[in-house]
Amino acid sequence: MDELGPGCPATPPSCLPGGILRRVLEHIDANRHRALPLSELSALAHMSAFHFARLFKQSTGLSPHRFVIGRRIERAKELLVTDSASIASIAQAVGFRTASHFTTVFHRATGVTPSAYRSAAHGSSSTATAPVA
Repeated sequence: MDELGPGCPATPPSCLPGGILRRVLEHIDANRHRALPLSELSALAHMSAFHFARLFKQSTGLSPHRFVIGRRIERAKELLVTDSASIASIAQAVGFRTASHFTTVFHRATGVTPSAYRSAAHGSSSTATAPVA
């Protein structure tokens, strides 16, 4: 798993130990469809929320919230290309309460709306390669 950020080339004391980081990342991936409060993630690491957030950011380069949002957007990209479900269904499947909020966050992260991303992915070639954004 290549999730270490620029500040943690190995496992110095200012980073989450590899086993704990792996457990947290697996939990995020398995539960990204629902709310993941910082308290829940920090409990997995047996740390205070503040200490966990600091070490998580040092380890991955992103705050826990931004990391979760990034994972949700990556999964949404996959679903937009491979699944014919509605944007609202995909939004809920990846953990957003409303399609509107999902569209806003997706656009902010990729530069295009989910429907434009899907159209570009399906219209660009017969192999359905997604836009680079």
